[in-house]
Amino acid sequence: MCLAIPGKILDSRDHDGTRAGRVQFGGIVRQVCLDFVPEAVVGDYVMVHVGFAISRVDTEEAERTYKLLEEMGVLEEELPKLDDEPPGPASAQ
Repeated sequence: MCLAIPGKILDSRDHDGTRAGRVQFGGIVRQVCLDFVPEAVVGDYVMVHVGFAISRVDTEEAERTYKLLEEMGVLEEELPKLDDEPPGPASAQ
């Protein structure tokens, strides 16, 4: 299953002509392409699908969606922990 997951932009930078940034999903942080959401800035929440931020969402919607996905048990499938990631809280804040 491939879902879009809400995450919070922690930083943004240009990398060889592509806008990328670190996005936090609960206790997990991943590199994400931000080219499709040029209006998004650090601190904004975005919906991420297969490594691409596809839309900006408000904080309440992001938190509600994250909680529903967590309750459904699909986050571990969509966001498996990488070997070098320490365990973290499951909060989307």
